[in-house]
Amino acid sequence: MKILLLGKNGQVGWELQRSLALLGELVAPDFHSPGPLAADFSRPETLAATVRAVAPDVIVNAAAHTAVDKAESEPDLARALNATAPGVLAREAAANGAWLMHYSTDYVFNGSGTQPWREDSPTGPLNVYGRTKLEGEELIRASGCKHVILRTSWVYGARGGNFAKTMLKLAQERERLTVINDQFGAPTGADLLADLTAHLLRASRDRVDMSGTYHAAAAGETTWHGYATHVIEFARASGVALKVSPGSIEPVATSAFPTPARRPHNSRLDTRRLRQTFGFQLPDWRNGVDRMLSEVLGR
Repeated sequence: MKILLLGKNGQVGWELQRSLALLGELVAPDFHSPGPLAADFSRPETLAATVRAVAPDVIVNAAAHTAVDKAESEPDLARALNATAPGVLAREAAANGAWLMHYSTDYVFNGSGTQPWREDSPTGPLNVYGRTKLEGEELIRASGCKHVILRTSWVYGARGGNFAKTMLKLAQERERLTVINDQFGAPTGADLLADLTAHLLRASRDRVDMSGTYHAAAAGETTWHGYATHVIEFARASGVALKVSPGSIEPVATSAFPTPARRPHNSRLDTRRLRQTFGFQLPDWRNGVDRMLSEVLGR
């Protein structure tokens, strides 16, 4: 199996380099790759030459414009990366009989209510990021290519910046923290998504009936306040010196932190379709966060 991986330097892409290497020949160009292998998502049509040069059995697209607030001020670039580029990849996949693996987001929903979103729930994105990611999904489905779209939420990785690292840094500098407690979701590790991807590709390669959209997130739910509290408690139990005192993480509403892009309050995802179709058991969100923290803290 020849796999073309795009977006190798992102949190998910970095982990995919590890998980996909077991499945076959992995080709992972980036923006600076020479000649026809250059993966410049800001010029989506150039990606067609990359796909044709590699002639992969599978295209894994982990590239995206993920700066949610910044997308509000640069919608054309966000659309190129999140919608037009995946559409080009889907068109080439359909022409060559390749599979396309693509990652999407809970932000395609409007965040209302309290029930976990299903794959067939009505969409209604609140911001440019969500709208462009939804358009990317629609272009993939319309292409007729064999595909798996994984919608996920609150992605983190040990490599690069993440919410947990930010909380640890602030807890070492401040005596009190204020964290949002009216947005609900499940922190999901980039390593979990990468491992799921490898299993999905192996299981679905000869099963066109498995093509479609699936929700993939760690089990359980929390708020950003609950997430921060868990991180601080883990660090304190691991012997990390923190300035913030126990009980000094104040829960606040989303309105306390105005941002250019509106955020959904309900990011819960129903993962039953993924679990039942492929026989997965998704771990509780705390398991992955604890493992990531152990790596970050050197414990």
